[in-house]
Amino acid sequence: MRFPRFVEAVSRRAELPTEQAATISRAVLQTLAERVTGNESAELAAQLPDELGSYLSAPVGPAGGGGAVAFVQRVAERAEVDPAVAEVGTRAVLVTLREAVTVGEFQDLLAQLPRGFDAMVDPIPRPPYDV
Repeated sequence: MRFPRFVEAVSRRAELPTEQAATISRAVLQTLAERVTGNESAELAAQLPDELGSYLSAPVGPAGGGGAVAFVQRVAERAEVDPAVAEVGTRAVLVTLREAVTVGEFQDLLAQLPRGFDAMVDPIPRPPYDV
């Protein structure tokens, strides 16, 4: 999925103008890079087009802490939008990411994020367990 298609999907899902969806997409990816290990960030970036993956390549700020609320606040600050807009945009970016990468990679990403992030996206398939 190329960056313009990714942004269009985020824009449609969040009902935001394309330019704002692009800004929020960048902010979410940069904030994710601050929250996950370098290896996970690189693995996620490898499944995305270069322009998208580059936002995951190197954290631009200190490692973030806190849960989903702190994450959304950081996105709001970075994108210079209201926290409510940042939350809607973050949800749209996460759902679009889920479609852009493999199920396993998305599960690996969610596993590194604090509780509450999985509630920001529709349920994803879980691997079956041997009984």
